[in-house]
Amino acid sequence: MTDLWWKSAVVYQIYPRSFADADGDGMGDLRGVIDHLDHLAKLGVDVLWLSPIYKSPQDDNGYDISDYQQIDPLFGDLDTFDELLAGAHARGMKLIMDLVVNHSSDEHPWFLESRSSRDNPKRDWYWWRPAREGLEPGTPGAEPTNWGSAFGGPAWEYDEKTGEYYLHLFSPKQPDLNWENPEVRQAVYAMMRWWLDRGVDGFRMDVINMISKVLPLTDGRLTAGAAYGDGSASYINGPRNHEFLREMHDQVFAGRPGMLTVGEMPGVTVAEAVKFTDQDRHEVDMVFQFDHVWADRGGDPWTLVPLQLTTLKGIFGRWQAGLGQIGWNSLYWNNHDQPRAVSRYGDDSPEHRATAAKMLGTVLHLHRGTPYIYQGEELGMTNYPFRTIADFRDIEALGQYHQAVEQEGRAPEDVLTVLRARGRDNARTPMQWDGSPHAGFTSGTPWLAVNPNYPEINAEAERADPDSVFHHYRKLIRLRHDEPAVVDGDFTMLLPHDERLYAFTRRLGHTELLVVGNFTGETVRAEIEDAIAWEEAELLLTNVAAPPGLTLAPWQAVVYRRSI
Repeated sequence: MTDLWWKSAVVYQIYPRSFADADGDGMGDLRGVIDHLDHLAKLGVDVLWLSPIYKSPQDDNGYDISDYQQIDPLFGDLDTFDELLAGAHARGMKLIMDLVVNHSSDEHPWFLESRSSRDNPKRDWYWWRPAREGLEPGTPGAEPTNWGSAFGGPAWEYDEKTGEYYLHLFSPKQPDLNWENPEVRQAVYAMMRWWLDRGVDGFRMDVINMISKVLPLTDGRLTAGAAYGDGSASYINGPRNHEFLREMHDQVFAGRPGMLTVGEMPGVTVAEAVKFTDQDRHEVDMVFQFDHVWADRGGDPWTLVPLQLTTLKGIFGRWQAGLGQIGWNSLYWNNHDQPRAVSRYGDDSPEHRATAAKMLGTVLHLHRGTPYIYQGEELGMTNYPFRTIADFRDIEALGQYHQAVEQEGRAPEDVLTVLRARGRDNARTPMQWDGSPHAGFTSGTPWLAVNPNYPEINAEAERADPDSVFHHYRKLIRLRHDEPAVVDGDFTMLLPHDERLYAFTRRLGHTELLVVGNFTGETVRAEIEDAIAWEEAELLLTNVAAPPGLTLAPWQAVVYRRSI
């Protein structure tokens, strides 16, 4: 067994381009992160996760990498990175990198060679296929399979020079690497070892359950009205995924205690996650799954579905039970791909925003798993009031809008309504540091507009207010560090059919915790067994000044502890 320090840790995700700009070019940078390390240390987090800072054309904000061993000049250089790493370590924080190896940039030297000719030695480092039999290469429908990409359009791009198509599950500038080729894997492992030798403490692995494809590549399911087929059955949790991750562990992490490996895995099942995170199998330490952030999605991606709390509880409960004995989960509401949780699952009105943000944090952090805080979450930052498609910068939003409006004939305002609520740019608006122009993010023009509510919601104001969201998150982090039942306790869901209250217990040895969160703007009584005895127990944490007890004020959360 490796050192499982990460079970009691809290991870903070930094999206560097939106965190802090030190040089005034409107883009966040590594110097900006260095300047705010004390904010993170005061918050109390244990691990910093940096979204990609590698050299990149920035087609997908750095998730398209053209050189894995260089820092993009937008963010700084390797000397500045080393300074950041040393500064984090000096404050007792570890640092993990974002590993993006399902695909590279089409400007990476590997792909430039692969694309140069059909007989280049690196040709099969990527997925090249001829046109569909009997159809003219480069014409609509001639793609090798009918798969659609995550960013809209087909998942295949025609290359006129060599007369074949290459696979890109995301942007055409993000060609998929062919992990079936052992040379590809060895090149990736060598790069990973290079970063670990530099002092990095591990990796968050982007869409790492897509690296193994089902051979031969075949058409996906095509639903009515869809422009392209769903090929996910051919690349989600493919047949060699476990093998590849075990090989990676053996060749990269073996003999390096204290590392952290996080596998982002869209579409992963609980059963597969148990295998991926079983410490005896030596694959990854924890998974990043998406079920709970898809709880408010219906069958039509362009229809907003109100959250049913029972659905959310069912998802969390299934994951808590499934990984209760073996395996480990990541706990998160927000990241760079998700809208702001207080706007999505809470109430971002001025009256309730801070209370709702604290409640959501309390419920999440008291589950079993490792909590993640996304930049600005500790302030209760909200979604941005987008007006038109011109306000968006995200390649996914722009691509999906184009496909939905121009190819599928959907009404532009209907598509915009969904993008305003669900678009990734909600998470990417600049960090709100203070009440000065552009929220103190930059002295220049920010690459993406700052949320206009920054005079009321900013780090400077929240650090000065002992009743702020920031200080509530500090209490949550201390509780995870100090109370073993939060880390290792059994989980029991209460009130599974209640659409207003989220309640559960955590039990370890002679200690039992009760957690209740009110997901409504109304006062609600928690009708649980032994309620009166619980009300006489020790109140560890609450987010409102209302009298303690199990009659909860709007958006209130309570955590009780008792000996049993």
